[in-house]
Amino acid sequence: MPPPMQTLRRTARSLGVLDRIRIGVLAAGLVFVATGLLPAGTARASIGRIAPLLLFLFSVIVLAELTKEAGVFDAIAQRMARAGRGSYAALFLLCVAFASLTTVFLNLDTTAVLLTPVMLALAARAGIATLPLAMTTVWLANTASLLLPVSNLTNLLAADRVALETRAFAARMWLPQLAVLAVTMALLWAFYWRRRMRGEDAYDPPDPVPVRDRVLFSATGGACLLFIGAILAGVHTGVQLGVAATAAAAVAAAAFAVRDRSALRPALVPWQLMVFVTGLFLVVPTLERWGLDDAMRALVGHDGDAAGAFRAAFSGAGLSNVLNNLPAYVAGESAVPASNKEQLLSLLIGTNVGPVITPWGSLATLLWFEWCRRWDVRVPIRKFVLTGAVLAVLGCAASVGALLLTGRAG
Repeated sequence: MPPPMQTLRRTARSLGVLDRIRIGVLAAGLVFVATGLLPAGTARASIGRIAPLLLFLFSVIVLAELTKEAGVFDAIAQRMARAGRGSYAALFLLCVAFASLTTVFLNLDTTAVLLTPVMLALAARAGIATLPLAMTTVWLANTASLLLPVSNLTNLLAADRVALETRAFAARMWLPQLAVLAVTMALLWAFYWRRRMRGEDAYDPPDPVPVRDRVLFSATGGACLLFIGAILAGVHTGVQLGVAATAAAAVAAAAFAVRDRSALRPALVPWQLMVFVTGLFLVVPTLERWGLDDAMRALVGHDGDAAGAFRAAFSGAGLSNVLNNLPAYVAGESAVPASNKEQLLSLLIGTNVGPVITPWGSLATLLWFEWCRRWDVRVPIRKFVLTGAVLAVLGCAASVGALLLTGRAG
């Protein structure tokens, strides 16, 4: 057998189930274009729409990977555990804050990809029950993704559709974000963190781990602060956010090029995410042309009142758990009239907060399950589904209610 064929077969065998699914989604999209089920013009328009978003996703994940490689996340987790002083209540609040801030400023997929292994390692070192930390990560990766356009790919799409820049978007979503965080915290404590669930009264704070390279630590930490500063300064959605993330990633990469080139490896490139998102934006327009669009119009309706907002949110949440939140949002967006901005933002809430019931509800949840599998963390599926359903219903209801309040106040 020729060496290239052997290499190809070895590569195919090394792919996990999730990788095969992502490649399959892209392959299906390309087949739809090749066979004419999706017109070439529609495909080009769909890919053109997400090009700036792909730049952002590529850059922010590279930035986060290098930040983790420099030990910044580990240092924060260590300090967080020590700051809790053995108190589970204090550690709970610190974990919620850490996961929420990571999701808000560095995207929910970053939380799933990078914070999950940090939390799992922290649990092992401190002798802490693993499931409470793991569930905190996956729930907040989804429910803490409402505040800023950068927090979720769906937010970037919605901000563009309703013409809201970063500050205006945050002004509409801050109260819904606080509402769903309160619900998430209450349910996390009740289902996973209280004494009966975690099994211990206190934990032993782990010993501090020294920073491997202070130059890299400072450079990557500074790059993250620069990126966050650009967001807080009111950088617009779209290409500008991609440029800001690219500039921050370039600073981190330059530091590693000088101090540790071995870290600049091909694995840094988030090809799985790029392939999956590109494939979805070919598959979803095809499904819309062949019935999904009509189905979503029937589910979402066209009423711009409070009932229409709740209907859109729960329709988006339901479809997210059946398919995935990204195609659910894209399909729902086409069903919402352009003038119904609150209904569209409610749909966004449903597709962000709602996909916590099934393992495939969001890409972040899929990535989280993959990390749990690698770390041999047992996730009780029945409890995951039932508690996720409670969070989806109560979280969507609370956040849509808060959205309607801010709309009236405005």
